[in-house]
Amino acid sequence: MKLLVFILKKVELQDEIFLRLAKAGFKGGTVLDGKGMANTLAHLGEDVPMFGGLRHIISEFTNYESKVMMLVLKENQLQTAKNIIKEVTGDLKAPNTGIMFVIDIEEVEGYKD
Repeated sequence: MKLLVFILKKVELQDEIFLRLAKAGFKGGTVLDGKGMANTLAHLGEDVPMFGGLRHIISEFTNYESKVMMLVLKENQLQTAKNIIKEVTGDLKAPNTGIMFVIDIEEVEGYKD
């Protein structure tokens, strides 16, 4: 089993991703609200070692919201799920798109096939 984690910066695409995954036969996933480290640092005050101009740029132009999407998948489902996410989001190399990674799962309880 695999855990596919996708941190989505373009949160407006969340519904489309889950709709396409459902149409492809995926039965479940979990979404958590997220916030990046730079966003937090930009608002912690002057004690954080960051140049003032950089703090202003980060707080002015950074997307504060993200979604952490997680899916427990069988090995043979992984590539399909990744392809769907890339079709909806476009090139993940583009800035402020997202990051996707996979973790091996040794044991799963409560998984419904």
